[in-house]
Amino acid sequence: MADGSPDLTTAKRSVVVSGFTNSVLDPEAPMLGPVESGGTIIANTAPGCWGPMITPRLRGGHEVTQPVAVAGAEVGDGVAIRIRDVTVTSIATASGHDSSPEGFCVGDPYVAARCPVCDTVWPETHVEGIGQQCVKCDTCGNAVTPFEIVHGYTVTFDDTRAVGLTLPEAAAGQIARSANHYAALPDASRQHSILSYAPHDMPGAMVRMRPFLGQLGTCPSMAMPDSHNAGDFGAFLVGAPHAYAITAEQLAEHKTDGHMDIDAVRPGAILIAPVKVKGAGVYMGDMHAAQGDGEIAGHTMDVSGSVTLQVEVVKDYPIDGPVLFPLLEDLPPLAKPFSADERAKAQRLATQWSVAEIETVAPISVIGTAANLNDAITNGLERAAKLLGMTVAEVRNRATINGAIEIGRAPGVIQVTFLAPLSRLDAVGLGHYAREQYNL
Repeated sequence: MADGSPDLTTAKRSVVVSGFTNSVLDPEAPMLGPVESGGTIIANTAPGCWGPMITPRLRGGHEVTQPVAVAGAEVGDGVAIRIRDVTVTSIATASGHDSSPEGFCVGDPYVAARCPVCDTVWPETHVEGIGQQCVKCDTCGNAVTPFEIVHGYTVTFDDTRAVGLTLPEAAAGQIARSANHYAALPDASRQHSILSYAPHDMPGAMVRMRPFLGQLGTCPSMAMPDSHNAGDFGAFLVGAPHAYAITAEQLAEHKTDGHMDIDAVRPGAILIAPVKVKGAGVYMGDMHAAQGDGEIAGHTMDVSGSVTLQVEVVKDYPIDGPVLFPLLEDLPPLAKPFSADERAKAQRLATQWSVAEIETVAPISVIGTAANLNDAITNGLERAAKLLGMTVAEVRNRATINGAIEIGRAPGVIQVTFLAPLSRLDAVGLGHYAREQYNL
């Protein structure tokens, strides 16, 4: 179809995804599917961040899966995504804190890498040897380094994918010489593996594995580099000097905040994503082996992996950003459902003080994004207020006494997580997801 959507009258029960975008999410590009509402999407994902960041031909900083249309999803709806499985397939990965050398991009090294010798934007490149000068321009042979690792590590994982260990120079070099194998790059991936850089600045550090999806959501309604489909990274597109420049108004209108880097977006969680194009276009990628809140190094352990999602349409979704129902164990202490003992104590207080009714509440986490954390908090509060028909002041109070503000990613992705009246969730068609998730 002209808008990139397939024929939504031929929905399938399941869709298997093996292809990737060129790091740009484009609503005019063909979608896979459609999958029926209630159906399953299965994908083999490629690493995000570092691999695409050192691959100049890719134009978005990540390498996400080709979007899948969901039958019945119309603009203004939502798509509920139950994350059934996220499994790491990489044997090793590499990461670290970055810098962007001058001269190797047009305004944004994630979006418009260039070779400063032959002045080619998005040059085709190849890998020669290992180390931070190993990516070479096909045209002139110059090393093209839109990003360098300031302090980094190579980490390998045990066979159960439970723990990892960072490696010394010799071991990192051994892995770098067979980078694609150890990264388990999918066949259709076009990135250079960051393992080729062989960073080794902190050997012997143990890590726990807790995999999740850094990218999960729906297609924005205008072409947008995938890593910039959020309020913080998207701000770099405003007035940019490259081909993907947009206005602040366009960013607010078209983004869907699929790039969250929220570590609670993991198996068992339920994500509700806004629909801004016909068919929604569910995509995923940027799987992380683990990450602390804030992703404060700028990057974490990007891995290949297999993902299983179940999707269904939520009609008339009232906000323009995602909502998450995390696992019980991922909720802040004050946002967890009350126990029977706690409710009994509250009922005695109600009787003592003539309180007619005690609210029935359930956890919810509303995502906010913006150029900085303060503005992201404001965005999340305003979205929560609109979703639940409250004032922002009431959301502030509820998040203070029955929740928390959590940081997904610096500079500007947050969660407003709190106990909300279940009646308000029912009113917008989300109550049954809370009941399912928290056995209410």
